[in-house]
Amino acid sequence: MKEVLMKHALPYGRWALATALAVALAGCSIPAKLERPQLRDDVPLAGLQTSTRAGWPDTEWWRSYGDPQLDTLIELAMKQSPDLAQAHSRVQNAEQTMRLAAAQTGLTIDGSAQVTRQRLSEHGLMPAQLLGFTWYNQADLGVQFQYDFDWWGKKRAAIESALDQARASEAQRSAAALTIQNAVADTYFGWLADQARLTIASQSVANQEKLVRIAELRVRQGVDLADTSQQAKAQLAQVRQMRVAIDSSGQIRKVALAALLGIAPEQLPPLQPRAMPEIHSGIPADARLDLIARRPDIAASRWQVEAALRQTDVARAQFFPDISITAMVGLSSTNQGAPALPGLSSGGGGGDLGNLFSSASRVLGLTPALHLPIFESGRLQANYGVSRAQLDAAVTQYNGTVVTAAREVSSQALGAEQLVAQRNEQAMQVTANQRLLASAQARSRQGVRDAREALAATAQLLQQQDSAVSLHAQALSTDLSLIKALGGGYRLSPDAISSPSPHSSTTGDADHERH
Repeated sequence: MKEVLMKHALPYGRWALATALAVALAGCSIPAKLERPQLRDDVPLAGLQTSTRAGWPDTEWWRSYGDPQLDTLIELAMKQSPDLAQAHSRVQNAEQTMRLAAAQTGLTIDGSAQVTRQRLSEHGLMPAQLLGFTWYNQADLGVQFQYDFDWWGKKRAAIESALDQARASEAQRSAAALTIQNAVADTYFGWLADQARLTIASQSVANQEKLVRIAELRVRQGVDLADTSQQAKAQLAQVRQMRVAIDSSGQIRKVALAALLGIAPEQLPPLQPRAMPEIHSGIPADARLDLIARRPDIAASRWQVEAALRQTDVARAQFFPDISITAMVGLSSTNQGAPALPGLSSGGGGGDLGNLFSSASRVLGLTPALHLPIFESGRLQANYGVSRAQLDAAVTQYNGTVVTAAREVSSQALGAEQLVAQRNEQAMQVTANQRLLASAQARSRQGVRDAREALAATAQLLQQQDSAVSLHAQALSTDLSLIKALGGGYRLSPDAISSPSPHSSTTGDADHERH
């Protein structure tokens, strides 16, 4: 018994020794394992002088404006937008890639069955006369088991990289959804502003028509020169032109809304003019630290860094030998001299394959295999260099995304502050013009001055009101841009920020609304 054990132990001992020698040879040129790069955990917003807001934007931030029409438009956009559908397809592609990487690990089992009937040549290398038969039947039935050992973590790193890519795609999808929501809201509020300005323009046209009639009457009575009437008509044409331009702008915005929703303009839900909502802008007090977790594009860049880091692990593992073991269990039988196609009957006649299922036909095999990269013409080093370059590019992109986020938040917050001041000044101008109009109307009623003074004051007031509406629309657009710069309700879990690597105990998935 001892001799039998020694007889079987000798080949496996040599194989183990060969494996150890292969690892030692490969270790001479294996690059060191990379540490996770240090990523910035705050946004450079120190010293930004702006007002603060209570809390961050909600996931459904647009509902804070209290406009049912806007709610309906964004709901339709989330269902039908072609851009969002494209982003969703990228997420699905990344998820399938992750499944494919996971499917390439573990045990592989393959089954096979084949039956062959062949005639031998009577003039070949082994003539049929020498073998004693011309026809023979061959039947094989078996199962093969193969297992690749992932001792160096190559397949595990590939799975983790694919998982990080899927998370990055999901964050990019959230960024695409935020972009669409923001564009729909901005276009809709622009349409509301156009409707308000269109009402003011119509009032301006009516006011200028009164001035034209008075000018024509004064010219006919010889009080004024004919140029007075022509000047009034020119001003009327200018006001009418402005009304046409505003009306065209409103129509274009409706076409843009339909394009964002992925529908035809006539399929838009009915929209009614209404007052534009008020604005309460500002940034959260903790924006410098929490913005990292609130921006989907920063989260996507962070996952891209993790995916690139895992790819360096995959490239490094290529330097190590691949070790696998294959086992085969099956049945094989050859019968000769059969005059017809074989049958798989259980009998043992010379013309069938009944012996296939006998114990003597069993076939067993066990094959351990070792593949060692010895000379690859620099391919492994080049592949590892590419992965390092991709990691550096991902880190650079992440840092650039953080800086871009800081610039966007700062510019939009400061822009909002400036618009608040401008709107306050504009409101004072509107109030002053209202008082001038009241004084002119009072003098007109007393017969001290004619109606032209009151009409001129009305025109001035309407112009200031139009400017106020434009500033209100601009402030709304800036507020929307600030909400987008703050992430629009996106939230990455704290564990993902502190340790985003997927092989940690916490996966760190993004905790945000899937639209």
